[in-house]
Amino acid sequence: MLDRRELHDNLIHRINVGDLLTRSAARTPHHIAIVDCDRRFTYRAFNEHVNRTAHAMAGLGFTRGDALALMSGNSAEFLATYFACAKLGLVCVPINLFWRHGELAYVLEHAQVRGVVVEASVLEQLGTGLGGQNAIDAVIVIGTVDGAMPRFGAARMFDFDGLLAAASSAEPEVIAGDRDAISYLYTSGTTSAPKGVVSSHVSIYVESLGVAIDTRMTGADRVGAMLPFFHTAQLNAFCTPSIAVGATIYVQRGFDAPRLLGLVESEKLSVIFGLPVMYRTLLDLQLREPRDVSSLRLAVYAMATIARDELAKAIEAFGCDFSLMFGQTEMSPVSAFFRPEHQLSHTGAAGTPSINAQIAIMDEAGNLLPAGGSGEIVYRSPQALTGYLRNVEATEDAFRHGWFHSGDVGHFDADGILWFEDRFKDVIKTGGENVASLEVETALYAVEPGILEAAAVGLPHDRWGEAITAFVIPRPGTEIDEAETLIKLREQLSPFKCPKAVIVVQDFPKTATGKVQKVELRKRFAEYYR
Repeated sequence: MLDRRELHDNLIHRINVGDLLTRSAARTPHHIAIVDCDRRFTYRAFNEHVNRTAHAMAGLGFTRGDALALMSGNSAEFLATYFACAKLGLVCVPINLFWRHGELAYVLEHAQVRGVVVEASVLEQLGTGLGGQNAIDAVIVIGTVDGAMPRFGAARMFDFDGLLAAASSAEPEVIAGDRDAISYLYTSGTTSAPKGVVSSHVSIYVESLGVAIDTRMTGADRVGAMLPFFHTAQLNAFCTPSIAVGATIYVQRGFDAPRLLGLVESEKLSVIFGLPVMYRTLLDLQLREPRDVSSLRLAVYAMATIARDELAKAIEAFGCDFSLMFGQTEMSPVSAFFRPEHQLSHTGAAGTPSINAQIAIMDEAGNLLPAGGSGEIVYRSPQALTGYLRNVEATEDAFRHGWFHSGDVGHFDADGILWFEDRFKDVIKTGGENVASLEVETALYAVEPGILEAAAVGLPHDRWGEAITAFVIPRPGTEIDEAETLIKLREQLSPFKCPKAVIVVQDFPKTATGKVQKVELRKRFAEYYR
């Protein structure tokens, strides 16, 4: 039986991501929180929507610590489920909609998911990942299903709206610990199996408030949200900070340049977040067909830098500040800001530490280096992950010497600004996705027996940030058809993991121990896509 005193103490003192919404709804109940197509939710209405979602999940038997997968495109329902999980003490497992059956099945099993909230349009995709899983107890479907509701083994099937219709809108009163997991976010590592990043309520709560301070976000802001919610960059670098300060979120299903500029003009958006390639498209369109974008005050980009000349043109065309966010999933995700005042004076930098992050540069022996010294970027911050899910070895390795190790190489300059140089980890960051080079290499060997040795790296690309590029050495006496190899790879890998090119070479640069020097490969072919 629940101890009322313990419950009340928890409700009074706890740090909970769901309470960001609860407090904003109490503070500004009539202010618009979410705009999703033709639907507009005030903070009071959206909070009640979230509460109904939480009570509906509780009614299905989900309790503190249970993992609930969330498989949906950007929508008010996605955000409602995320905040409902927080209020109920469930662990949300956002599903990357680009994953194929193998990745999806792995995550559902590894996270020990008990239930799935899924958009009707991706039900078939969910089925490819469930397979023989018996742990899934309930599947809750968002939207209308064409024809009969599908069945997934013994899992109970429910309609999202139907469940909420009978649920209470009162605040759920359950115990949820500050250090309880709010999410398992899966990210590619140096192995083919993705690692589950365990993020606590403290991590996301503190990061959300920090981002709000660093970006000077207020309740008056109108924030365009077009990148996928299943990525922490959009979800926790913009949506949760927006909710914390009582701003308005304009939900977009994806990037559409004319639609976005039209929305900026008609709805007076003040903050947008996109990838460099998106800003190039927006800039070209704005120069051809100018719209009134005078409401914009901040345009944030991530994943890659923007060339100085191009950045200067964008700043002039949009008349607003630009800023880069630097970080990774393990940091919830923002660890540094490349601030507006540094954009043209230190173009290409990663920025200065975010308000809650301590950043240092460390050598291989665990010594911290002075300004100018090149080494691994390491962090201390309440935003850091709790650990990697069911992976003690990876967690211990990441936390050695009392710091979290990013796997990135960089240095601080004399002005105290952080510069990213390269990666220790063989992870390729392409079009907003992280891809393990080992997974690409494994697929290469599987589809083409004529390959003696393979190496996958990311090369600079104006559209993708880094373009996955495969280098292969043929076995003696064999020839490799580059185009045919690409066709075979597309049958094995998710689209975003497929190389943009396969390049046949005669040898690889290697260390004395025989390890391929991918840094040298990247240098040699840095201009390949330029």
